[in-house]
Amino acid sequence: MERNVGGLDRIARGVLGIWLVVVATAAYRNERHELAAIAGIAGLGLLQNAVTCFCGGNYLFGIDTTTDSGGDE
Repeated sequence: MERNVGGLDRIARGVLGIWLVVVATAAYRNERHELAAIAGIAGLGLLQNAVTCFCGGNYLFGIDTTTDSGGDE
């Protein structure tokens, strides 16, 4: 897999992913299991994108954000 996520996009995905995992945890503790599942899956997906620097959606649409500034390229 070739990298297609970088820079500010990678940072935003990481921050949003962490936030969604926290929302999922809070929702689960409040017995809102459907919201917890949705937020958890979305958050883990975004974290996976940030860690691997690859996004299937970006690949399908031909988007490459590895040339953005603000990352560790």
